[in-house]
Amino acid sequence: MDIKQAYIAIDGVIGVGKTTLVNMLTKRFKGKAVYEIVEENPFLADFYQDPKRYAFQTQMFFLLSRYRQQQELPQRELFHQLLVSDYIFAKDKIFAYLNLEDRELFLYEKIVKLMERDIPKPDLVIYLKSTPDRLMNNIKKRDRSFEREMKFEYIDSLNKAYNNFFNLYDATPLLIINATSMDFVDNNNDFEKIVELIFTDIKGTYIFEQ
Repeated sequence: MDIKQAYIAIDGVIGVGKTTLVNMLTKRFKGKAVYEIVEENPFLADFYQDPKRYAFQTQMFFLLSRYRQQQELPQRELFHQLLVSDYIFAKDKIFAYLNLEDRELFLYEKIVKLMERDIPKPDLVIYLKSTPDRLMNNIKKRDRSFEREMKFEYIDSLNKAYNNFFNLYDATPLLIINATSMDFVDNNNDFEKIVELIFTDIKGTYIFEQ
């Protein structure tokens, strides 16, 4: 993979460290970071307190934000540096199927099918997986105000949904990394191992655990 003209997307459950890894990779390779718009969602704090009432509004805001952002990515032939995103567009469906009711899902599917045709695919997707306990600990440590009402049960169900999604994912080359047993922030050897894996010619799905 030509790292200077590549598009890498990193995904995982809230609190797994995907944005931190994006920052580390873009700094290392002088790349461009693409961040998911999270804190601007005006329904998010309400959703964590009352998921059923605010699920559809929260979902649609994220869907439209992600779509607009993906449309603004430069064309592949115009890449002059590494692009690293902290999400993939396809993962929007994880939250939709976890949180929306049947009638809402029917409308959601009609909208998302129109959008999917225009979304650029990454050269490599990295899925950082972890345990609910580790994720909750990370969430508490960063102490974002809109995440303080988040329940363990929600993170647990979200973690299972992510695992199911990426176990079946085959749209692009996929690197699955068990982040529970790694500390790529404070352990440089762990970070260098991820860099090494990125340069591996991955076909299909490659799972790394240490």
